[in-house]
Amino acid sequence: MMMMTMSSPDCRDQEMSDENCNEVVGRLESVWRYPVKSMPGESLPEAYVSFAGVLGDRLYAVHHGGAPKAFPFLTARSRKEMLRFRPRFRRPELTLVPGNLTDAETRGPGLTPLFPSSEDLALEIEAPNGKTLSASDPALLGLIGGDQLNASDLTIIRSDRALTDCRPLSLLATQTIDGIGREVGLTLDKRRFRENLYVDLNSGESFAEDAFVGRRLRIGPKLTVHILERDIRCRMISIDPESLEENPEILRYVAKNHDGRAGVYAAVLVAGLVRPGDDIVLQD
Repeated sequence: MMMMTMSSPDCRDQEMSDENCNEVVGRLESVWRYPVKSMPGESLPEAYVSFAGVLGDRLYAVHHGGAPKAFPFLTARSRKEMLRFRPRFRRPELTLVPGNLTDAETRGPGLTPLFPSSEDLALEIEAPNGKTLSASDPALLGLIGGDQLNASDLTIIRSDRALTDCRPLSLLATQTIDGIGREVGLTLDKRRFRENLYVDLNSGESFAEDAFVGRRLRIGPKLTVHILERDIRCRMISIDPESLEENPEILRYVAKNHDGRAGVYAAVLVAGLVRPGDDIVLQD
């Protein structure tokens, strides 16, 4: 695993001021959320990131009655056509930032703002045939299942928290995507990796985000995260999000050379609003 050389002193070894401890290590390239698990995501101009992750991320999923109980969801790993459905919130302007965020922050540290209501988070999905249907429309299940699955085995469910596979927030450097692409001889669409936060790191090296595991980052003026572990990858990164063509060399390269991991998972310590271009600061 490639380690990243840090120019600033290590705050864990000696007492220093916050100013001396902090080092800008990159910037936020883009923020993404995925309203429906395993369907396409959307790039956001700004996003509120709470302890549950990006607001509106993976609140919906397609439950498959025939799937294992440990993972009862239909995903593009088994039905690639899910990547052709395009979900969107009916009132997207109400789903980026809590409406009372400014008031909540002025009342003191740690006050949780009011999140959007169920009505505000109502979802519609554009099917590959061009029809846009409510997420509650039974006809949508027939389109998702197609000729391969029985619609009666499928249900679109909504959760009050993100239905992520593992951790609430994921982060990946654009340099890592470029590096994998060079090794397999392709220009890779970052959407293959389905991250929440794509970052541009100053080191310019592939897999430099691995060095942040066990450390704390501040992104933007307030969001603070603890990097927990490297992200174990699956077949999804081998599927082109536009053509649905699959190239197993991508996952094979990551498995052979990087223990099957690319990117990192994070837990949120301090919630906050982020925007593309925000600085990323190493805090310890």
